[in-house]
Amino acid sequence: MELFSLKGRTALITGSSQGIGLALAKGLAEAGACIILNGRDANKLSSAADKMRESGAVVQTSVFDVTDHDAVKTAVDKLEADGTVIDILVNNAGMQHRSPLEDFEPAAFERLLQTNVASVFHVSQAVGRHMIKRGEGKIVNIASVQTALARPGIAPYTATKGAVGNLTKGMATDWAKHGLQCNAIAPGYFDTPLNAALVADATFSSWLETRTPAGRWGNVDELVGACVFLTAPASSFVNGHTLYVDGGISVSL
Repeated sequence: MELFSLKGRTALITGSSQGIGLALAKGLAEAGACIILNGRDANKLSSAADKMRESGAVVQTSVFDVTDHDAVKTAVDKLEADGTVIDILVNNAGMQHRSPLEDFEPAAFERLLQTNVASVFHVSQAVGRHMIKRGEGKIVNIASVQTALARPGIAPYTATKGAVGNLTKGMATDWAKHGLQCNAIAPGYFDTPLNAALVADATFSSWLETRTPAGRWGNVDELVGACVFLTAPASSFVNGHTLYVDGGISVSL
């Protein structure tokens, strides 16, 4: 269906050498998009890009630190100047740090703010300026079930993902008039490198399976459909929305 086709579109996905970011990159490529993988490790990006190309994907890489405003602007402007039109942006880069709130290190809190929140501002602004000139564009921010809920030991992370949800609303409010759709996907608990410690914790996994109506961890491929929808013509009048993909955990007591 043309409503869900990304043919002729180019998507930049931050933090996409592994985990959710790489899964989304593969999914958007299958829907027809050309892909720009981003991260700080050139070798990991190159390896990921090579594997995607084996499946027929059109992929390039862009190495920059999403927390560095000047580096982001330079990289994005260079891509556009070299003829790469960024039609789709997926702000996926993020990190986690677990500690009781009373012992949470200020430096760790600052890293969370920069990686999870400031990066969304930096990359969206750099890409958004070009989208505004063209009068169209799709931005998808990766929020979290913690955008709405909290758990012990991750209060600052919860704060950053709440901020991503509200920044998404603000982006839509400012940029919808320019033809941009800015939305968010809020994953629940997925088996990713970021959650490796929790996946390996039998007690936590048992709790999660009981707590989640679907009764299991999510698989990263199950985020692809939501991302294709929010980056395709099908979502042309969807703006400022956070779509929870969480097996029902956010709606069940």
